[in-house]
Amino acid sequence: MKAALLSIGDELLLGETVDTNAAVIAGRLYGVGVAVRRQLTVGDDEEAIAEALDSLAAEHQLVIATGGLGPTDDDVTARAAAQASGRRLVLHEEALARLQDFFARRGREMHPANERQCLLPARVTLVPNPTGTASGFQLLHRDCLLIFLPGVPGEMVRMLEETVLPLVLARRDESRVVRTRQLTLFGVSEAEIGARLTGLTVARPGLGVAYCVDYPLVQVRLRGEGDGSEAVQRLLDGAAAEVRERLGEHIVAEDGESIDLAVARLFREKRVSLALAESCTGGLIAKRITDVAGSSAYFLLGAVTYANGAKVRLLDVPEELLAAKGAVSAEVAMAMAKGARRLAGSDLALAVTGIAGPEGGDAVKPVGTVFIALADRAGCTSKEYRFSGSRDQIRTVTAVTALDWLRRRLLTL
Repeated sequence: MKAALLSIGDELLLGETVDTNAAVIAGRLYGVGVAVRRQLTVGDDEEAIAEALDSLAAEHQLVIATGGLGPTDDDVTARAAAQASGRRLVLHEEALARLQDFFARRGREMHPANERQCLLPARVTLVPNPTGTASGFQLLHRDCLLIFLPGVPGEMVRMLEETVLPLVLARRDESRVVRTRQLTLFGVSEAEIGARLTGLTVARPGLGVAYCVDYPLVQVRLRGEGDGSEAVQRLLDGAAAEVRERLGEHIVAEDGESIDLAVARLFREKRVSLALAESCTGGLIAKRITDVAGSSAYFLLGAVTYANGAKVRLLDVPEELLAAKGAVSAEVAMAMAKGARRLAGSDLALAVTGIAGPEGGDAVKPVGTVFIALADRAGCTSKEYRFSGSRDQIRTVTAVTALDWLRRRLLTL
């Protein structure tokens, strides 16, 4: 099934609103084996909307449009749909009854302007909207299923899940299956990944490969298309195994799992505890750890020892060590990790100290210099990094690198 999306609204073209609806719809369609081949955005212009609908319907079997179903003068989607499909605009009695009930159940009086939301093309079927005033609707044009949903994200998502996806599944070609597999990599560039995966699709008809950068991570997305679920599953399994063989050391998560979730899963499986001591990241690592529900089972303590005095008082970092080596050094990073482990009584303790910028660096230790240390009962190790980018980028890549340290250490237990 060839699908397209049409996003409607001047606010989208003017950059006043980010079009999150298209991304959500495309992702959910992809998840049920329907790939979106085209996506258009038009303003609140009846002629432009009608032209886009007619053009998309001629080339696709499914078009989902969002926006322009409200009660104001700039909401012209229903009129455009009637124009594109050659139908009269009529007062839809079922839509009107639903709208009246919507206001009655809330003890509110319906404004006369809301009635215009019930002026729909003749002979359409409603798409129920449990949470808003705008009725969605569907119709056939050029043998293409056109589905119209409101632009309010909360309303759209519920209508998509409860009504639209079942409609799509009922119409799609069951023999043709589309599935995806995602592998998330860290510590290797997009260009290097592409080079090392050269030839992956050779002798694998139906396999597609795409790359997406989510700094500092890179996602490798495998798309398999073929006849039957088992065949497509075998195709993706073989391709994923090849990616692991070529880039296994850099794969930090698979199938939509984030590195944060992967680390959390390993902590639960290995039954070990963690403490953190952060300086340049300002608690960012602890935030990512605690963003995962259930982290209290293994995360004991996080100390943001930004000032040298805090490193001395809380972590027992010797003042003479700070004076001799500086706060940004391997020795201080290891002292911080050991101090956090003693303070918390944890199995593992990780520490970071560095210069996130934009000021504070020099020729010996430029902005982006970061030391990470990990302490456990066997001892303590540290490594120096030279990261680049903005302050936020340096802090982000430091946090992800720290999580990868934890992931790799946990895999050895």
